[in-house]
Amino acid sequence: MLKNARVRIAAAFVLLAGVGLMAGQGQPSSQEQPSAPAPTFKAVVEYVEVDAVVTDQQGNLVRNLKKDDFQVFEDGKPQSVSTFSVVDLPIERTERPLFSARPIEPDVQSNEHPFDGRVYVLILDDLHVDAMRSSQVKRSARQFIERNLGANDLMAVIYTGGRAADAQEFTSNKRLLLNSVDKFMGRKLQSVTLAKNDQFFRQQLGPDAGGRVDDPEDMERGRNATSMLATLRQVAEWFGGVRGRRKAMLLFSEGIDYDLSDIIRTYDAPPSHASSILMDIRETIAMTARSNVSIYAIDPRGLATQGDESIAVSSFADQNDATGGGGIGLRSLNNELRLSQDSLRQLAEDSGGIAAVNRNDPTAVFDRIVRDNSSYYVLAYYPPTNKADGKFHKIEVKVNRPGLVVRSRRGYATPKGKPQAKNTKTGGMPQAIFDAMNSPLQVSGLTMRMFAAPFKGQQPNASVVVGIELNGRDLSLGTNGKVDISMMAIDNKGKIFGARNDSLTLNLRPESKARVEQTGVRVINRIDLPVGRYQLRAAARDPEKNLVGSVIFDLDVPDFYKLPISMSGVTVTSMAGSALMTAKPDEQLKAVLPAPPIAMRTFAQNDELAIFTEIYDNSGKAPHKVDIVTSVLTDEGKPVFKVEDTRDSSDLGDAKGGYGYTTRVPLSDLAPGLYVLNVDAKSRLGNDNVANRQVQFRVVAASRGAQR
Repeated sequence: MLKNARVRIAAAFVLLAGVGLMAGQGQPSSQEQPSAPAPTFKAVVEYVEVDAVVTDQQGNLVRNLKKDDFQVFEDGKPQSVSTFSVVDLPIERTERPLFSARPIEPDVQSNEHPFDGRVYVLILDDLHVDAMRSSQVKRSARQFIERNLGANDLMAVIYTGGRAADAQEFTSNKRLLLNSVDKFMGRKLQSVTLAKNDQFFRQQLGPDAGGRVDDPEDMERGRNATSMLATLRQVAEWFGGVRGRRKAMLLFSEGIDYDLSDIIRTYDAPPSHASSILMDIRETIAMTARSNVSIYAIDPRGLATQGDESIAVSSFADQNDATGGGGIGLRSLNNELRLSQDSLRQLAEDSGGIAAVNRNDPTAVFDRIVRDNSSYYVLAYYPPTNKADGKFHKIEVKVNRPGLVVRSRRGYATPKGKPQAKNTKTGGMPQAIFDAMNSPLQVSGLTMRMFAAPFKGQQPNASVVVGIELNGRDLSLGTNGKVDISMMAIDNKGKIFGARNDSLTLNLRPESKARVEQTGVRVINRIDLPVGRYQLRAAARDPEKNLVGSVIFDLDVPDFYKLPISMSGVTVTSMAGSALMTAKPDEQLKAVLPAPPIAMRTFAQNDELAIFTEIYDNSGKAPHKVDIVTSVLTDEGKPVFKVEDTRDSSDLGDAKGGYGYTTRVPLSDLAPGLYVLNVDAKSRLGNDNVANRQVQFRVVAASRGAQR
């Protein structure tokens, strides 16, 4: 069970294993590679990190505390705080045109700005949510994503039932997160009381009448609890690699029906004194403590009673046979409710989070979750011992100002046994690049930009053009200067496509060196990908400067062969962008664009754009025309540029079904500001046969010719 949970988590998180990355230098790998198992984690506690949320008596955050205001105790003994930092993260709103109800999804990604947001994992416990309450879970989860998730935040979606294909890797793209949430369907087993009640009446008809009544679904109920707790542990274990910030799990669950009382006090009790479920709970709490992860549990039942559970029950065993029924009735139903809520409280409170139970409106809880993860203090100290004895060590954080309330994790458990060996299988990547590719957060240092544009490929694949640009000022451009670049695509099942490692040697003439320093260098590759959802990952390293950077790009590949009319990605270049040196151009695009495509989306007024896209027409065999309209819209939606074109279906002949389309967009008449490049293609065979692509860009004054 644990092994399967590990694979599910790895697939959902898109964590990479070296065994799956066997591409030779500069050579593409095989198209599809095995699912990625979880990475190796450090087992030795080098230092203990604890974050603390401090509020006054009214619940308001206190932000002006200093290191000397804190005291940290481990097992009752004071500790010397080695590092101290104040975290106060902004809540950014997604930049969007005023005319658009939703943000326009970016067609480029950059690591220019270091990550400064919150990190959430949304855990949908389909194993412990009744199917009838699926809509409540979806409604509440959607509310958090739509109202509380900032543009600078990252979130992943995980299902405890192992539905990796429905999960969502870390992203700030709300559309992708909402799509994952909308697939949720609870499949909680029938209540223990109701299951035993049905079993009681079945036994009355057979030779076991009057005997002990057991839960007929006990084994499956135990497996579900184990799977759910294993998921929490895997997430917490993975989170252990993210340092210096608060980490939050949002657990949407109705809890498990086991008594979790006083887990911390009994942590060191012999294993024989606890059930296997209790041991799983202990290990889960220990892992959240070791990784400094907070669980926020949200119960979709709201102001719950077990009245709804008993509506369909015509008669309880207690009412028919008080002895044989064995306490099967409303009292046992209410006890189940209490125990399940206690499990949520225990998991949340012991990890430094909160549990939202008996609440019909989670709005206030969601606001608090954001506050908790936006402003807090991070303290770290070296523990008195690094002995791997597996024991739990209590942590208490105090402040020396009266009237303040401190919330932090209650302790940590040292790992038991020998430290795990470091994973040395990096698939030919330098270790620094391998680590950056494994990170859920983009790594800033060596500034990178990446674009991806899917085109129709050889059926059933698409041919995706991927461009990676490196900031020239970050590169060491001495004699035999070198930069290592790795990239790959990973689907929603964790399979790896198109993995490759490139090493560029930059032996540049003086004039070329000056050009690269000013603009940068780019590499363009193609990956063949089937229809589906992917995450593109790229990382680069300058060995001489020891600078590393990475970018992560969410990509949807449409079915160009089945849609009535569809459009490839839009590739963009410009006069100024053509100055960027290209280590490897794309031969197919060379014939249709005046310069290689670029990932820059900020242009000076004295620049001019050139775009290329393809329209794929499967709308019908009858002769027809396709109208193509390119326009530039202001922030308010006013068109300031427009060009129209028409193509005839007879132009396709026996071609692969695409109209190649290029046009130029001068920027000289555009005032500085935000704009949207809008490309529409519409078949005259029907109103529904429409394809559209939008690219958001910014124009700056010509005197400020800086581009990015």
